[in-house]
Amino acid sequence: MRVFVTGATGLIGSTVVAELLGNGHTVLALARSDASALAAEAAGAEPLRGALADLDALRAGVAQADGVVHLAFGNDFSSPEALAENIAEESAALTTLGEELVGSDRPFVTVSGTPQAPGRASTEADPVPTDGPVGGRGRAVTAVLDLAARGVRSAAVRLPRTVHNRGLGGFAGLLTDIARRTGVSGYPGDGTQRWPAVHALDAAVLFRLALEQAEAGSVWHAVADEGDRVRDIAAVIGRRLGLPVESVPPQTYGPLGPIFATDQPSSSTHTQQTLGWKPKHPGLLEDLENIQP
Repeated sequence: MRVFVTGATGLIGSTVVAELLGNGHTVLALARSDASALAAEAAGAEPLRGALADLDALRAGVAQADGVVHLAFGNDFSSPEALAENIAEESAALTTLGEELVGSDRPFVTVSGTPQAPGRASTEADPVPTDGPVGGRGRAVTAVLDLAARGVRSAAVRLPRTVHNRGLGGFAGLLTDIARRTGVSGYPGDGTQRWPAVHALDAAVLFRLALEQAEAGSVWHAVADEGDRVRDIAAVIGRRLGLPVESVPPQTYGPLGPIFATDQPSSSTHTQQTLGWKPKHPGLLEDLENIQP
């Protein structure tokens, strides 16, 4: 398959590209800069210059592809306005990609997040939130899944709060960045809330399996660790950086504060049983040992 991939040179995207190429597919990678284009070429993909907001570039990418994997998202979480702008940009991109695929029966795999299910681990059957700080993403992903009724083999791979590789990435990566900046390895509340996690190399395999096998309108969970306590995550970060580990106010985390403070374990039992996906790389707490002081 010739696969058009957005976000192809990021922490997750680079592993997805390698997984696709290693399993007989070719990749057309959206590249927003010369550096991204060079990175895509070095990885063995063909770059297509354009940013996520360049809807004409997205249309051109779909026209050249047998399937689409969407991974790109803005990294500015500094304010509610910045987060809302990232979500609006992604929503417009998903709408454009989807419209170009209507009636083609081609696969369209988009990224989503695992939802919260009070009192238990969330499953693939639980809906994503359509309100709150990231509700716009939930609405956009729901619209992609609805394309199943319009001749698109759409699917969503829900990623946990931390997708990690060699100690980097996800919400744990944000905790590390904030710890370096503030001199405290902090956690919100009492730190007993749980975050699910997955190694990027394991997540990449699931994206490939969804592209190759997933039925139209299906949802999958890329979860290896069902729920690591945030206090335990902060403890590893603090030890690796030589910093004190303390509870800090939720506002420390800006617009993500309410999400950071929430207990949100998640399960991938259905995904593993149905697609035969089996995580095999190090868990989050082990992988965080790669953090360098």
